[in-house]
Amino acid sequence: MNLQYLKGVGPARAEILNKMGLYTVDDLINYFPRDYEDRGVYKKICELQDGETVTFNAFVASNITENRIRRNMSIYKAVVKDETGSAIVTWFNQAYIKKQIRVGVEYSFYGKVKNTLGRIEMQSPVFEEVNTGKNTGKIIPKYPLIYGITQNVFRGIIENAMAAVEGTYLDSLPSWVLEKEKLADINWCLRNIHFPMTLYDFEKARYRIAYEELLTMALGLLRFKEKGKTEYRGIKFTIDEKMQDFVDSLPYNLTNAQYRVWQEIDKDMKDDKSMNRLVQGDVGSGKTVVATMAMYKAVKNGYQATLMAPTAILAKQHYEGIKKMLEPFHIKVELLTGDVTKKNKGLILEALKNGEIDILIGTHALLEENVEFANVGLVITDEQHRFGVRQRGILSSKGQKPDTLVMTATPIPRTLAIILYGDLDISIIDELPPGRQKIDTYAVRRNMEMRVNEFIRKEMQSGRQAYIVCPLVEESENMDGVKSVTEQLEYYQEVFHEFHVEMLHGKMRPKEKDEIMLRFKNGEIDALISTTVIEVGVDVPNATIMVVENAERFGLAQLHQLRGRVGRGKYKSYCILKYDSKSDVVRQRMEIMQKSNDGFVISEKDLELRGPGDFFGTMQHGLPEFRVANLFTDMAILKKAQAVAGMILERDPELMMEENHGLSKKIDKLFEEKISI
Repeated sequence: MNLQYLKGVGPARAEILNKMGLYTVDDLINYFPRDYEDRGVYKKICELQDGETVTFNAFVASNITENRIRRNMSIYKAVVKDETGSAIVTWFNQAYIKKQIRVGVEYSFYGKVKNTLGRIEMQSPVFEEVNTGKNTGKIIPKYPLIYGITQNVFRGIIENAMAAVEGTYLDSLPSWVLEKEKLADINWCLRNIHFPMTLYDFEKARYRIAYEELLTMALGLLRFKEKGKTEYRGIKFTIDEKMQDFVDSLPYNLTNAQYRVWQEIDKDMKDDKSMNRLVQGDVGSGKTVVATMAMYKAVKNGYQATLMAPTAILAKQHYEGIKKMLEPFHIKVELLTGDVTKKNKGLILEALKNGEIDILIGTHALLEENVEFANVGLVITDEQHRFGVRQRGILSSKGQKPDTLVMTATPIPRTLAIILYGDLDISIIDELPPGRQKIDTYAVRRNMEMRVNEFIRKEMQSGRQAYIVCPLVEESENMDGVKSVTEQLEYYQEVFHEFHVEMLHGKMRPKEKDEIMLRFKNGEIDALISTTVIEVGVDVPNATIMVVENAERFGLAQLHQLRGRVGRGKYKSYCILKYDSKSDVVRQRMEIMQKSNDGFVISEKDLELRGPGDFFGTMQHGLPEFRVANLFTDMAILKKAQAVAGMILERDPELMMEENHGLSKKIDKLFEEKISI
């Protein structure tokens, strides 16, 4: 059904819903709340405590008074009473209240209590006549929305969508799994994830949906792992007497961590089992050098190697660095991205097929069917979470069981990584090269904005450059107190009018993004206002300042990634985290960022601080996006799901049985090939 024909929608609202990525009734049903308000907790007026959010019933004991305190500001007040006492309810600039509140009628009021020396007040409460039960007396869902639609309207639309499909969803889990794990019916769960009658009902519904999501992921990863086992025998790279020549040619010594990880890779490459290894290492830890050593070894053993990066500009950066390292050894390195002209692409493809190119570096362009290698023996993906798991498989399928190396600068706690990357062996480069400068990090509140701007100005006057990162792209996405990239661009172009300020965000065309990053790298742009699109990006040694607006809206691991964009040259670098929250958890998170530059310490702390109440925490590690499950807090559910996934595959390795068709479809959807560019 077209959403505009759903009761309560219409063409105008359908357009807003489309902007939120909602096009069908099914999209609506699977658009889950981000939070809930329990408006079913009732108290008497005499029991109301300062600062608590609660519901109370009271009769209106006075007419609404209007107090116009200045132009465009009026306050409306009424006295309300129950058998235990009286309170004042207040609204600002809401003249319609005078018509809606009637003296002598009993209402339910929900809101935050202000108790000043026994004078009880509630400002802008939600209210309705007692026992009507639409917006009080129960658990109310809160959804992530954009400008143009209210929570009340959206809740009504969800209610209508639920009514349209009530009881029609088929369960994708086999009946024996539902019985074994005591999981509730999917239709009941969908109703209670949106409109739970009790917190117990919500927990039960949430558990079941989270379990299904984690089971789907576990099954998908296990299938890839099992497939890898069946393709056990791979290439033995035996020639290694020339490795020392490469190591001696480097202008620096390998760190102990780099050397340890290289030994792990080297051992894999000498084995006839196909290597399948993940290399984790903080920004600047030297993963690329280790990867280049592996490519050098592959070439010296008579094979080709390839490296795939998520963006053209990052691929080009790898190409330039690797080509420079391997030039003395007459190893032919080439670059293939979407920008390459048709003529040059033809020449590259022909040379690749003939074995004239030793190493090919590129973007997702490497996955095209016409990219044929003579004998590729090593496949490397950088920032692998930017590519679907299947894309890794497509690249590997271009050779005869080549060794696979995947790299990431996203620090994941080892306990979590072992579960998530069950199909990969894990190496960690946990040491930075000597001389790498520590980035000074400062967390500041809004009132420091002028001082921060002056600091940025001084750096830019000295010829340095700055990143300024925002959580939003457009005003239409706006949240309270958060400015979008486009709004911040206007602000900073005015503040730094004597400098060249540009913006960059994920909704731009790839070519446009690459052009802006290239201009920034070349020093033509002084300050770049950006979203997290620059989280994994090009080296700009001259950039010394990273400012993160509304830092409280980012995960610690993501903040650490952003911080890693600076401090890549010879100049002292700084990270300034601007936050606008009085929450203790936010304050602790900002303190961690100021105290530590170790990505793994930071990711462990992130894990600790995400409490069980954060049901809908944003994924920070580029892993599959879940609607409900949270890998930080649902570890126990994940372990159960993994055990059942093993049982399912034991009974039905290819998921061909009818009872597993639903799961098979979900796996295909979760691991579908999504390219982040």
